[in-house]
Amino acid sequence: MLDPKKKQRIINKFKTHEKDTGSTEVQIAILSEEIKELTKHLQMHKHDHSSRRGLLKKLGERKRLLKYLNLENPESYANVVKELKIRVSQKLREKEAEIKRLLEEEEKAEAEAEAANAEGTDSGEESEVVEEKVSE
Repeated sequence: MLDPKKKQRIINKFKTHEKDTGSTEVQIAILSEEIKELTKHLQMHKHDHSSRRGLLKKLGERKRLLKYLNLENPESYANVVKELKIRVSQKLREKEAEIKRLLEEEEKAEAEAEAANAEGTDSGEESEVVEEKVSE
């Protein structure tokens, strides 16, 4: 359990607005600190299985919150991960790279389509022929 003063410092550091105490960023920061404390405890008390279970539950909750934050606000996600020095899984990095690549391909295809449309509007006769073939 976190010391109330320590918890308040974390809230003040990660809050998104003046009265914020429960935003995703704050929850992730609090969970991260609790995880650090539990990890330290478990290094000394290796056979404390109930605390180990609590640690795993906190890790799962933080993972879910990070996933949600990444979907809702990727900039804030990047800031929180960098600030808290959280390791991002290889699988998630690969997924982000794939999404980025697909978006770039889509933008490139749209730009090419717009360029083709711009060239097609110069010769009005060609577009009329295409419209006639489509209507048949």
